[in-house]
Amino acid sequence: MTAGAFESIPVIDVAPLAAGGPPPRPLAEELTAACHEVGFLLVVNHGIDDDLHSATFEMMRRFFSLPTECKEQIHKRSSRHFRGWEPLGTEYTNNRPDIREQIDCWTEWPPRPRDVEPGYLRLLGPNQWLPADILAGHEALSNRWSAALGGVAARLLEALWTGLGLPPDHLRRFIGHEPMSLTKFIHYPATPPGAAGVNAHHDTGFLTILATGGTPGLQVQNPAGQWIDVPLVPGSLVVNLGESLQAMTGNYLVATPHRVISTAERYASGHFYGPSLEAALDPLPLAARFAEAVAASAHHANAGFMARREELQAGVGDMASDYRPGTYGEQLWNYFSRSYPEIVDHHYGVARAGARP
Repeated sequence: MTAGAFESIPVIDVAPLAAGGPPPRPLAEELTAACHEVGFLLVVNHGIDDDLHSATFEMMRRFFSLPTECKEQIHKRSSRHFRGWEPLGTEYTNNRPDIREQIDCWTEWPPRPRDVEPGYLRLLGPNQWLPADILAGHEALSNRWSAALGGVAARLLEALWTGLGLPPDHLRRFIGHEPMSLTKFIHYPATPPGAAGVNAHHDTGFLTILATGGTPGLQVQNPAGQWIDVPLVPGSLVVNLGESLQAMTGNYLVATPHRVISTAERYASGHFYGPSLEAALDPLPLAARFAEAVAASAHHANAGFMARREELQAGVGDMASDYRPGTYGEQLWNYFSRSYPEIVDHHYGVARAGARP
Protein backbone atom coordinates (compact mmCIF):
# COMPACT_ATOMS: atom_id res chain seq x y z
CA MET A 1 0.00 0.00 0.00
CA THR A 2 1.31 3.45 -0.95
CA ALA A 3 2.12 5.60 2.08
CA GLY A 4 -0.87 7.75 2.96
CA ALA A 5 -3.24 5.81 0.66
CA PHE A 6 -6.57 6.11 2.45
CA GLU A 7 -9.08 3.26 2.32
CA SER A 8 -12.18 5.02 3.64
CA ILE A 9 -13.82 8.45 3.64
CA PRO A 10 -13.96 10.31 7.00
CA VAL A 11 -17.33 11.25 8.51
CA ILE A 12 -17.34 14.43 10.64
CA ASP A 13 -20.12 15.91 12.77
CA VAL A 14 -20.26 19.66 12.07
CA ALA A 15 -23.17 20.57 14.37
CA PRO A 16 -21.14 23.35 16.07
CA LEU A 17 -20.78 25.10 12.69
CA ALA A 18 -24.51 24.91 11.98
CA ALA A 19 -25.17 26.52 15.37
CA GLY A 20 -23.27 29.65 14.29
CA GLY A 21 -20.42 31.51 15.90
CA PRO A 22 -16.69 31.05 15.37
CA PRO A 23 -15.64 27.49 14.45
CA PRO A 24 -14.27 25.58 17.45
CA ARG A 25 -10.56 25.02 16.94
CA PRO A 26 -10.63 21.21 17.56
CA LEU A 27 -13.30 20.81 14.86
CA ALA A 28 -11.43 23.16 12.52
CA GLU A 29 -8.26 21.14 12.95
CA GLU A 30 -10.14 17.85 12.39
CA LEU A 31 -11.63 19.18 9.14
CA THR A 32 -8.28 20.53 7.97
CA ALA A 33 -6.54 17.23 8.70
CA ALA A 34 -9.17 15.32 6.69
CA CYS A 35 -8.77 17.74 3.77
CA HIS A 36 -4.98 17.30 3.92
CA GLU A 37 -4.94 13.54 4.23
CA VAL A 38 -7.89 12.58 1.98
CA GLY A 39 -9.38 15.66 0.31
CA PHE A 40 -12.86 14.13 0.64
CA LEU A 41 -15.16 13.77 3.65
CA LEU A 42 -18.79 13.39 4.68
CA VAL A 43 -20.39 15.88 7.05
CA VAL A 44 -23.46 15.25 9.20
CA ASN A 45 -25.62 17.62 11.27
CA HIS A 46 -24.86 20.34 8.72
CA GLY A 47 -28.13 22.24 9.18
CA ILE A 48 -29.80 21.63 5.78
CA ASP A 49 -33.54 21.10 6.23
CA ASP A 50 -34.76 17.62 5.17
CA ASP A 51 -37.86 19.10 3.55
CA LEU A 52 -35.75 21.41 1.38
CA HIS A 53 -33.59 18.46 0.35
CA SER A 54 -36.62 16.36 -0.58
CA ALA A 55 -38.31 19.19 -2.49
CA THR A 56 -35.14 19.88 -4.47
CA PHE A 57 -34.69 16.28 -5.56
CA GLU A 58 -38.36 16.04 -6.47
CA MET A 59 -37.95 19.17 -8.62
CA MET A 60 -34.99 17.53 -10.37
CA ARG A 61 -36.99 14.40 -11.14
CA ARG A 62 -39.78 16.53 -12.58
CA PHE A 63 -37.43 18.62 -14.68
CA PHE A 64 -35.39 15.76 -16.13
CA SER A 65 -38.57 13.83 -17.04
CA LEU A 66 -39.85 16.76 -19.15
CA PRO A 67 -39.92 16.42 -22.95
CA THR A 68 -36.72 17.56 -24.64
CA GLU A 69 -38.45 20.52 -26.28
CA CYS A 70 -39.32 21.89 -22.83
CA LYS A 71 -35.81 21.51 -21.47
CA GLU A 72 -34.39 23.12 -24.59
CA GLN A 73 -36.04 26.40 -23.61
CA ILE A 74 -33.09 26.89 -21.23
CA HIS A 75 -30.41 25.14 -23.32
CA LYS A 76 -26.91 26.13 -22.20
CA ARG A 77 -25.93 26.88 -25.80
CA SER A 78 -28.31 29.87 -25.64
CA SER A 79 -26.33 31.43 -22.79
CA ARG A 80 -23.01 33.17 -23.41
CA HIS A 81 -22.58 32.92 -19.62
CA PHE A 82 -22.66 29.09 -19.72
CA ARG A 83 -25.86 28.65 -17.70
CA GLY A 84 -28.85 26.39 -18.15
CA TRP A 85 -29.61 22.83 -19.22
CA GLU A 86 -27.31 20.58 -21.19
CA PRO A 87 -28.13 17.16 -22.68
CA LEU A 88 -26.14 13.96 -22.25
CA GLY A 89 -22.58 14.14 -23.51
CA THR A 90 -22.37 17.95 -23.73
CA GLU A 91 -19.68 18.41 -21.08
CA TYR A 92 -16.24 16.94 -21.72
CA THR A 93 -13.80 15.87 -19.02
CA ASN A 94 -10.29 15.25 -20.36
CA ASN A 95 -11.62 15.07 -23.93
CA ARG A 96 -14.17 12.41 -22.98
CA PRO A 97 -17.94 13.04 -22.86
CA ASP A 98 -19.71 12.78 -19.50
CA ILE A 99 -22.86 10.65 -19.58
CA ARG A 100 -25.14 12.96 -17.63
CA GLU A 101 -27.53 15.85 -18.19
CA GLN A 102 -27.59 18.82 -15.86
CA ILE A 103 -28.65 22.37 -15.11
CA ASP A 104 -25.98 24.91 -14.17
CA CYS A 105 -26.97 27.93 -12.05
CA TRP A 106 -24.27 30.46 -11.14
CA THR A 107 -24.46 33.42 -8.81
CA GLU A 108 -26.24 36.16 -10.74
CA TRP A 109 -24.51 39.50 -11.36
CA PRO A 110 -25.08 42.20 -14.01
CA PRO A 111 -23.66 41.02 -17.36
CA ARG A 112 -20.59 42.67 -18.83
CA PRO A 113 -20.16 43.50 -22.54
CA ARG A 114 -19.44 40.57 -24.82
CA ASP A 115 -15.92 41.87 -25.53
CA VAL A 116 -15.05 42.87 -21.94
CA GLU A 117 -11.49 42.35 -20.76
CA PRO A 118 -10.26 40.39 -18.94
CA GLY A 119 -12.31 37.83 -20.81
CA TYR A 120 -13.36 35.86 -17.75
CA LEU A 121 -15.73 38.71 -16.79
CA ARG A 122 -17.96 37.42 -19.61
CA LEU A 123 -18.99 34.67 -17.20
CA LEU A 124 -21.04 37.16 -15.16
CA GLY A 125 -24.72 37.32 -16.06
CA PRO A 126 -28.22 35.88 -15.52
CA ASN A 127 -29.35 32.28 -15.18
CA GLN A 128 -32.01 30.68 -17.35
CA TRP A 129 -35.27 29.54 -15.73
CA LEU A 130 -38.28 27.60 -16.94
CA PRO A 131 -41.65 29.39 -16.78
CA ALA A 132 -44.08 28.46 -14.01
CA ASP A 133 -46.50 26.73 -16.38
CA ILE A 134 -43.79 24.17 -17.21
CA LEU A 135 -42.03 23.79 -13.84
CA ALA A 136 -43.66 25.74 -11.02
CA GLY A 137 -41.26 27.18 -8.46
CA HIS A 138 -38.15 26.29 -10.45
CA GLU A 139 -36.30 29.57 -9.85
CA ALA A 140 -37.31 30.15 -6.21
CA LEU A 141 -36.58 26.60 -5.07
CA SER A 142 -33.27 26.47 -6.94
CA ASN A 143 -32.17 29.71 -5.28
CA ARG A 144 -33.21 28.51 -1.80
CA TRP A 145 -31.24 25.31 -2.28
CA SER A 146 -28.19 27.18 -3.60
CA ALA A 147 -28.27 29.56 -0.65
CA ALA A 148 -28.52 26.68 1.84
CA LEU A 149 -25.58 24.77 0.36
CA GLY A 150 -23.64 28.00 0.04
CA GLY A 151 -24.13 28.65 3.74
CA VAL A 152 -22.69 25.23 4.60
CA ALA A 153 -19.75 25.84 2.27
CA ALA A 154 -19.00 29.27 3.77
CA ARG A 155 -18.97 27.87 7.32
CA LEU A 156 -16.72 25.00 6.31
CA LEU A 157 -14.31 27.32 4.51
CA GLU A 158 -14.16 29.54 7.59
CA ALA A 159 -13.30 26.45 9.64
CA LEU A 160 -10.54 25.51 7.20
CA TRP A 161 -9.15 29.05 7.41
CA THR A 162 -9.07 28.62 11.20
CA GLY A 163 -7.40 25.21 10.87
CA LEU A 164 -4.75 26.81 8.65
CA GLY A 165 -4.09 29.45 11.30
CA LEU A 166 -5.53 32.36 9.28
CA PRO A 167 -7.78 35.16 10.62
CA PRO A 168 -11.43 35.40 9.44
CA ASP A 169 -10.94 38.94 8.06
CA HIS A 170 -8.36 37.53 5.61
CA LEU A 171 -11.07 35.22 4.23
CA ARG A 172 -13.60 38.04 3.90
CA ARG A 173 -11.14 40.18 1.94
CA PHE A 174 -10.28 37.26 -0.31
CA ILE A 175 -13.92 36.42 -1.19
CA GLY A 176 -14.46 39.94 -2.58
CA HIS A 177 -17.60 41.83 -3.61
CA GLU A 178 -18.97 39.63 -6.45
CA PRO A 179 -18.48 36.00 -5.37
CA MET A 180 -19.22 33.44 -8.07
CA SER A 181 -20.50 30.03 -7.03
CA LEU A 182 -22.09 27.28 -9.11
CA THR A 183 -24.96 24.95 -8.24
CA LYS A 184 -25.44 21.91 -10.47
CA PHE A 185 -28.61 19.81 -10.67
CA ILE A 186 -27.57 16.49 -12.21
CA HIS A 187 -29.28 13.42 -13.69
CA TYR A 188 -27.22 10.35 -14.51
CA PRO A 189 -28.66 7.42 -16.45
CA ALA A 190 -27.11 4.05 -15.70
CA THR A 191 -23.52 4.32 -16.93
CA PRO A 192 -22.88 2.47 -20.22
CA PRO A 193 -19.98 -0.02 -20.29
CA GLY A 194 -16.62 1.68 -20.78
CA ALA A 195 -17.99 5.16 -20.04
CA ALA A 196 -18.48 7.34 -16.95
CA GLY A 197 -21.27 9.56 -15.68
CA VAL A 198 -18.45 12.02 -15.12
CA ASN A 199 -14.90 11.03 -15.96
CA ALA A 200 -12.01 11.19 -13.49
CA HIS A 201 -11.20 14.79 -12.65
CA HIS A 202 -10.35 17.41 -10.03
CA ASP A 203 -12.83 20.14 -9.17
CA THR A 204 -11.82 23.58 -10.38
CA GLY A 205 -12.73 25.90 -7.53
CA PHE A 206 -12.39 25.94 -3.77
CA LEU A 207 -14.93 23.90 -1.86
CA THR A 208 -17.61 21.54 -3.18
CA ILE A 209 -20.72 20.43 -1.31
CA LEU A 210 -22.59 17.48 -2.85
CA ALA A 211 -25.96 15.91 -2.05
CA THR A 212 -25.93 12.42 -3.60
CA GLY A 213 -29.63 11.60 -3.38
CA GLY A 214 -29.20 8.12 -1.90
CA THR A 215 -27.82 6.33 -4.98
CA PRO A 216 -24.19 5.08 -5.05
CA GLY A 217 -21.74 5.71 -7.86
CA LEU A 218 -19.31 8.37 -6.63
CA GLN A 219 -15.75 7.08 -6.35
CA VAL A 220 -12.54 8.70 -5.08
CA GLN A 221 -9.02 7.72 -6.15
CA ASN A 222 -6.41 7.28 -3.43
CA PRO A 223 -2.66 7.81 -3.90
CA ALA A 224 -2.21 4.10 -4.68
CA GLY A 225 -4.50 4.48 -7.70
CA GLN A 226 -7.37 2.53 -6.13
CA TRP A 227 -10.98 3.69 -6.50
CA ILE A 228 -12.77 3.98 -3.16
CA ASP A 229 -16.58 4.06 -3.08
CA VAL A 230 -18.03 7.03 -1.21
CA PRO A 231 -20.47 5.48 1.29
CA LEU A 232 -24.11 6.46 1.63
CA VAL A 233 -24.55 7.92 5.11
CA PRO A 234 -28.13 9.08 5.82
CA GLY A 235 -28.42 12.84 6.16
CA SER A 236 -24.83 13.49 5.07
CA LEU A 237 -23.29 15.79 2.50
CA VAL A 238 -20.08 15.07 0.61
CA VAL A 239 -17.35 17.71 0.86
CA ASN A 240 -14.25 17.95 -1.32
CA LEU A 241 -11.71 20.55 -2.39
CA GLY A 242 -10.82 22.14 -5.71
CA GLU A 243 -7.56 23.02 -7.42
CA SER A 244 -7.78 26.71 -6.53
CA LEU A 245 -7.51 26.00 -2.82
CA GLN A 246 -4.86 23.35 -3.47
CA ALA A 247 -2.75 25.96 -5.28
CA MET A 248 -3.18 28.60 -2.59
CA THR A 249 -2.12 26.19 0.17
CA GLY A 250 0.96 25.02 -1.72
CA ASN A 251 -0.62 21.55 -2.12
CA TYR A 252 -1.21 21.12 1.62
CA LEU A 253 -4.94 20.76 0.95
CA VAL A 254 -5.51 18.49 -2.04
CA ALA A 255 -8.00 18.22 -4.89
CA THR A 256 -8.58 14.47 -5.01
CA PRO A 257 -9.48 12.70 -8.30
CA HIS A 258 -13.04 11.40 -8.44
CA ARG A 259 -15.56 10.04 -10.92
CA VAL A 260 -19.12 8.70 -11.15
CA ILE A 261 -19.95 5.23 -12.46
CA SER A 262 -23.46 4.11 -11.55
CA THR A 263 -25.33 0.90 -12.26
CA ALA A 264 -28.67 2.69 -11.77
CA GLU A 265 -30.29 6.01 -12.56
CA ARG A 266 -28.88 8.64 -10.21
CA TYR A 267 -29.64 12.22 -9.16
CA ALA A 268 -27.22 14.55 -7.40
CA SER A 269 -26.76 18.26 -6.72
CA GLY A 270 -23.47 19.98 -6.09
CA HIS A 271 -22.52 23.49 -4.95
CA PHE A 272 -19.11 24.79 -5.99
CA TYR A 273 -18.29 27.70 -3.70
CA GLY A 274 -16.12 30.48 -5.08
CA PRO A 275 -14.92 34.08 -4.57
CA SER A 276 -15.02 37.02 -6.98
CA LEU A 277 -13.54 36.32 -10.40
CA GLU A 278 -10.68 38.75 -9.87
CA ALA A 279 -9.62 37.01 -6.62
CA ALA A 280 -5.88 36.36 -6.85
CA LEU A 281 -4.79 32.77 -6.34
CA ASP A 282 -1.69 33.85 -4.44
CA PRO A 283 -0.11 31.58 -1.82
CA LEU A 284 -1.70 31.95 1.59
CA PRO A 285 0.55 33.19 4.43
CA LEU A 286 0.84 29.80 6.14
CA ALA A 287 3.20 28.73 8.88
CA ALA A 288 6.32 26.86 7.79
CA ARG A 289 5.00 23.55 9.14
CA PHE A 290 2.48 23.30 6.27
CA ALA A 291 5.17 23.54 3.58
CA GLU A 292 7.29 21.07 5.54
CA ALA A 293 4.39 18.58 5.54
CA VAL A 294 4.04 18.92 1.76
CA ALA A 295 7.77 18.42 1.23
CA ALA A 296 7.64 15.25 3.33
CA SER A 297 4.85 13.70 1.21
CA ALA A 298 5.46 12.71 -2.41
CA HIS A 299 1.70 12.58 -2.95
CA HIS A 300 1.28 16.22 -1.96
CA ALA A 301 4.50 17.56 -3.45
CA ASN A 302 3.74 16.02 -6.86
CA ALA A 303 -0.02 16.71 -6.99
CA GLY A 304 -0.85 18.00 -10.48
CA PHE A 305 -3.65 20.08 -11.97
CA MET A 306 -6.19 19.50 -14.72
CA ALA A 307 -4.68 20.19 -18.14
CA ARG A 308 -5.96 23.15 -20.16
CA ARG A 309 -7.58 22.56 -23.55
CA GLU A 310 -4.41 23.33 -25.51
CA GLU A 311 -2.35 21.12 -23.16
CA LEU A 312 -4.70 18.18 -23.71
CA GLN A 313 -4.37 18.69 -27.45
CA ALA A 314 -0.57 18.70 -27.03
CA GLY A 315 -0.64 15.40 -25.14
CA VAL A 316 -0.27 16.60 -21.54
CA GLY A 317 -1.71 14.05 -19.09
CA ASP A 318 -5.24 14.53 -17.72
CA MET A 319 -4.10 15.86 -14.34
CA ALA A 320 -0.43 16.56 -15.01
CA SER A 321 -0.44 20.27 -15.81
CA ASP A 322 2.05 22.55 -14.08
CA TYR A 323 0.28 25.72 -15.26
CA ARG A 324 -1.04 27.93 -12.44
CA PRO A 325 -3.61 30.64 -13.27
CA GLY A 326 -3.27 33.98 -11.52
CA THR A 327 -6.96 34.53 -10.72
CA TYR A 328 -10.09 32.51 -10.00
CA GLY A 329 -11.64 33.91 -13.19
CA GLU A 330 -8.76 32.62 -15.30
CA GLN A 331 -9.10 29.22 -13.64
CA LEU A 332 -12.83 29.14 -14.51
CA TRP A 333 -12.23 30.24 -18.10
CA ASN A 334 -9.76 27.38 -18.51
CA TYR A 335 -12.44 25.01 -17.18
CA PHE A 336 -15.08 26.22 -19.65
CA SER A 337 -12.64 26.11 -22.57
CA ARG A 338 -11.69 22.55 -21.66
CA SER A 339 -15.17 21.26 -20.82
CA TYR A 340 -17.42 23.13 -23.30
CA PRO A 341 -15.32 23.80 -26.42
CA GLU A 342 -18.32 23.92 -28.78
CA ILE A 343 -20.23 26.45 -26.64
CA VAL A 344 -17.12 28.60 -26.18
CA ASP A 345 -16.51 28.51 -29.94
CA HIS A 346 -20.17 29.31 -30.65
CA HIS A 347 -20.17 32.49 -28.56
CA TYR A 348 -16.55 33.65 -28.65
CA GLY A 349 -14.88 32.01 -31.63
CA VAL A 350 -12.22 29.37 -32.05
CA ALA A 351 -9.44 31.89 -31.59
CA ARG A 352 -10.63 32.70 -28.09
CA ALA A 353 -11.51 29.16 -26.99
CA GLY A 354 -8.05 28.05 -26.00
CA ALA A 355 -6.66 31.45 -25.16
CA ARG A 356 -6.02 32.86 -21.73
CA PRO A 357 -8.54 35.68 -21.25
